[in-house]
Amino acid sequence: MPGFSAFELPLSSPLISIMSKQNSPTLSFSNREMMEGHSEMGLMGDHFDGGTLLIKFRSLKRMALSNSAFFLFFFKDCNHPDEKQRADLSRRLGLENKQVKFWFQNRRTQMKTQIERHENMILKQENEKLRAENSVMREAMANPMCNNCGGTAIPGQISFDEHQIRIENARLKDELNRICALASKFLGRPISSLASPMSFPGSNSGLELGIGRNGFSGGSSGLGMSMGLDFGDLPGSTLPSLAGIRSPMGLMGNEVHVERSMLLELALVAMDELIKMAQAESPLWIKSEDGGKEILNHEEYARMSSFISSTSPGYVTEASRETGVVIINGSSLVETMMDPDRWSEMFPSMISRAVTLDVIASGMGGSRNGSLQVMQAEIQLLSPLVPVRQLTFLRFCKQHAEGVWAVVDASIDAGHNFKRLPSGFLVQDTPNGFSQANITWVEHSQYDESVIHQLYRPLITSGLGFGAPRWIATLQRQCESLAIHMSSSITSEDPTAISPAGRRSMLKLAQRMANNFFSGICLSSSQRWETHHLGNVGDDMKVMTRKNIDVPGEPPSIVLCAATSVWMPVSRQRVFDFLRDERMRGEWVILSGIGQMKEMLRISKGQVDGNSISVLRANANNSSEGSNNSLFLQETWNDTSCSAMVYSPVEVESLKVVMSGGDSTYVALIPSGFTIHPDGHSGTDEGEDGGRGGCLLTVGLQILLNSLPTAKLTAESVETVNELITGTIQKIKAALGVA
Repeated sequence: MPGFSAFELPLSSPLISIMSKQNSPTLSFSNREMMEGHSEMGLMGDHFDGGTLLIKFRSLKRMALSNSAFFLFFFKDCNHPDEKQRADLSRRLGLENKQVKFWFQNRRTQMKTQIERHENMILKQENEKLRAENSVMREAMANPMCNNCGGTAIPGQISFDEHQIRIENARLKDELNRICALASKFLGRPISSLASPMSFPGSNSGLELGIGRNGFSGGSSGLGMSMGLDFGDLPGSTLPSLAGIRSPMGLMGNEVHVERSMLLELALVAMDELIKMAQAESPLWIKSEDGGKEILNHEEYARMSSFISSTSPGYVTEASRETGVVIINGSSLVETMMDPDRWSEMFPSMISRAVTLDVIASGMGGSRNGSLQVMQAEIQLLSPLVPVRQLTFLRFCKQHAEGVWAVVDASIDAGHNFKRLPSGFLVQDTPNGFSQANITWVEHSQYDESVIHQLYRPLITSGLGFGAPRWIATLQRQCESLAIHMSSSITSEDPTAISPAGRRSMLKLAQRMANNFFSGICLSSSQRWETHHLGNVGDDMKVMTRKNIDVPGEPPSIVLCAATSVWMPVSRQRVFDFLRDERMRGEWVILSGIGQMKEMLRISKGQVDGNSISVLRANANNSSEGSNNSLFLQETWNDTSCSAMVYSPVEVESLKVVMSGGDSTYVALIPSGFTIHPDGHSGTDEGEDGGRGGCLLTVGLQILLNSLPTAKLTAESVETVNELITGTIQKIKAALGVA
């Protein structure tokens, strides 16, 4: 965003000092007995059963788990595969042999370190327990007392039951210490083992830890809980059940406990990976040949990452990192990210739909520290030529220090031709007392390139499609808009300006208009569009219809939507300036009688010229009767990744109600508009002379097809809307001199 420059955190920054401590392995096994319990399954030695492992392998493949989860399962049966087994894994998963070898080497090292550390802790605890028991016995032998009368007694009168209770008490203390250590690792802060056992879980903590469970049901041979955590079957548990919703990995019933333990472990690993990738001097990133863009070092990543993924034919990796300054503090941004509705509102042009499927942990101490959720979302690029990215993923939030937060996402469903590897951001509040924060965003994914239109492949590869630069640009623009809205709600020097209540209603109306337009050009499931494949329409033209039945603000009818994208040999800024110039409206509007427009009202949404909501009057200089009653609501915005203009005709009386602060829900809107993206072929879209810059223009048009919801789509209607869009594009090219 203009006015905000990228930054690099200094090496002395608290964020960097925190990140430098994250190199220790995060995957751990809960206790020694857990490991011994797997020995009968053939962890090592000559008892390994290759046939059993093959059966389990095929079973896991049917479960459609991510490769990371599969490696964890395989490792529990065989932690040291021979060359033949590695080759078989490499062939089945589409990985290089060295990737499989590196993963098992790293995993064995992590496990050995954790086991040694845990054994040392157990020995230390056993020693302390023996010392305590010895001290108690010495005291009892020196001063024996009768429990009934309080008089002296001989040592032989200490009952066997009392002795067993003392031993049991020592064992429970040992278990409490172990649980506290695990909880401390998850929450990122120490928890005293001397706290009351009754108050440790907390009725509102959202983190329920079981004691002495191994995650198996009866004689089940499923995955054991490698971290010794159990999130169900606890008295007073506040965790929601997965019953009634589809489990993200297809596991139901008793296997939910196993699944949740695995999700927690994957979240910890994903957080560790995000921290490493966000470090300013991380070896995971290298400069491109021109010294500008950062490129992921895939060889270094393969050595470090536990999220090794298959490289199926046609799939490509997209990785990007971006830094910036946002007008919001870290805790507020975290709250927004953990709420699906607020997340969608913060990124309206990117998130078409978001829901929370399950809450594994809701945080600690009334904050989002340690919050872990399973979510589903649809991420969109504003063009009909790029499919919406649907994903089911983990979202984990952790506070690393005062004013330093991190949120990481990782896919747990590799379907829909897209997989999101550990991605997210680190945010650090600035010390200047203002509501600002430095943010580093990392985006890493794999997708099937064959489903992307040729026009948009360079844009997506550049990172401005779905990468970190677009997330940062959108966040900066939205935060600036919210800051202006809050300041305008407090004071207003212009007595003729719209009231704060009217401003809020206008913003809600414009947001609904934009969302309806986005759903029409992106084919998202946020609205029920029916796609039509017609022979008289080209492949690049998408035609859809939806029925308006009991939709607030819209009469019962059928809405026809058509959209397409084309390449323009002119800069994005020039096209944007031309389209939003109300004096040039007649140069591209196809409808008769619409010429110049006059802006009657403007609500600014940013410091950048063009980020605003306007009310336009059509044919202001036309003396024809009734022409002055034609009003249009219009929103325009522009950032480093995209420009957009959305407009819709509105009734005068309805708009007056909204501007006075009334309910905007029942205002009818039939939006149309444009989105403009860089073409991705160059680092700039400055100037069009000599072919130095270009852009991708998307045109979307919605019209009322029929007032009867039962009406059928006709070839004449499709031909009409096709001609409207085609004619609009031709007139724009002609006006810009590129016809």
